[in-house]
Amino acid sequence: MHTVTLPSSRWTVEPDLAGVRLDKFLARADCLGSRGRAVRALERGKVFVNDDEAAPGDGGRRLRSGDRVRVWIDRPGSARKRTGRRAGAGALEIVYADEALIVVNKPAGLLAVPLAHRAGVSSAQDELVAHLRSRGKLRPMVVHRIDRDTSGLVVFATRADARARLKDQFRRREPERVYLAVVYGHPRPSSGTWTDQLVWDQRSLIQKETHRRDPRGKEAESEYRVLETFRDASLVEVRLVTGKRNQIRLQARLRGHTLVGEQRYVYGPNSLRTIEFPRQALHAHRLAFQHPLNGRSLRFEVPLPPDMAGLVERLRAGA
Repeated sequence: MHTVTLPSSRWTVEPDLAGVRLDKFLARADCLGSRGRAVRALERGKVFVNDDEAAPGDGGRRLRSGDRVRVWIDRPGSARKRTGRRAGAGALEIVYADEALIVVNKPAGLLAVPLAHRAGVSSAQDELVAHLRSRGKLRPMVVHRIDRDTSGLVVFATRADARARLKDQFRRREPERVYLAVVYGHPRPSSGTWTDQLVWDQRSLIQKETHRRDPRGKEAESEYRVLETFRDASLVEVRLVTGKRNQIRLQARLRGHTLVGEQRYVYGPNSLRTIEFPRQALHAHRLAFQHPLNGRSLRFEVPLPPDMAGLVERLRAGA
């Protein structure tokens, strides 16, 4: 008998399993099948509970009835243990580097910077620290961020003055930031502008739409154009005018075009999940800005990573 392992598996905790430890739940025959597999999945950042990543030490966490447990089997970047050790920069493609800047092509599955509530989980900044330490250089400082499960271009500064000038460019909305996304449906018209008023919900840790009179609201604007259409989805280019957290993911969702693979912004009547993909299909494709020290124009592009390129090929084939 041939068993096919899906890229992602999900279970809901039944009432009779309330109170069981997470590692024991995962070790059951209808989950991962052994405690060893459960421990390895936790160590490698593959386990999520209610869409929040479980840390390596969360095996003893007691589950509640209705909890949603997910294992992302082939999560990119999950071959290494996600312990307190710092991984080398080998998993990170350095696109450009000079005395003031480093531009990297971040893989999906890797944080841009460390998070206090994700102690022990590696990040692009961690890997650059290790990379630069061996060369006697300064600590890299992030200038902007992309989501953990979004791939693509991120710029770091290695000088405080360079970072301050770059961040000022971003505040003035001068850099060009272009993303590629695969969304459900076919946006109409085929090009245009998405403008919304958004507010960050600190309790739920999600971006929400709000009205223009809300004093907490911030304007979010994106320009989009459809590059290619498939039977049930489209490949879309999105250029950020503003740069709010999760902006593209929510703005696409608000128009009924949820990103394929989206896990967080999936509420509402149009939240389709018919195309299998283990992360939001979003890639930071192009980044352009002025060098903060000499004013030279810099422009970088990186192609779709293998997982998204494979998704596009599947859609072209009508899968």
